Amino acid sequence: SCGEVSGRGVCQDVVPSNSPVGAQFPFSGIDDRENWPIVFYNRTCQCQGNFMGYNCGECRFGYTGPNCTVRRSMIRKEIFRMTMAEKDKLIAYLNLAKRTISPDYVITTGTYEQMNNGSNPMFADINVYDLFVWLHYYASRDAFLEDGSVWANIDFAHEAPGFLPWHRFFLLLWEREIQKVTGDDNFTIP
Repeated sequence: SCGEVSGRGVCQDVVPSNSPVGAQFPFSGIDDRENWPIVFYNRTCQCQGNFMGYNCGECRFGYTGPNCTVRRSMIRKEIFRMTMAEKDKLIAYLNLAKRTISPDYVITTGTYEQMNNGSNPMFADINVYDLFVWLHYYASRDAFLEDGSVWANIDFAHEAPGFLPWHRFFLLLWEREIQKVTGDDNFTIP
């Protein structure tokens, strides 16, 4: 759908990067992240304007309103300056996220190879809190190699130039999902 009727976005083919990678990574075609994301899907939404999300149904970070045109600034409080009530609310929200199954996302419970090239899907529901634990793990875990071993010399989320932008997006998305679970659009991660 991608919001094509409303002009929010269009569906298009995924075009993976063909940028050269360093010779230090022993690509073998086994690790699902080597050719991300086409190992799991080959079409996605390209959102227009200030729309974002898997179906272009949300506003980009920093925007709100029915057409995502209203600029919105959020202020994140320094955790050591939070009141006890604010800390209690944070803990309550995190606990709620631990008890709430994500309505939008599932996780893979096996590699694409274990899924017999997709013919035996292996996905599971997950709560909103653990979704972000899993995302962080998936981005930083050791790489699988074709002989059944792992290559521990890489951590895509931490040992690369993408460290800061990856974590910034990760935290913004986590904050957004907690806002949706709690119905509190003013929630920010301290």
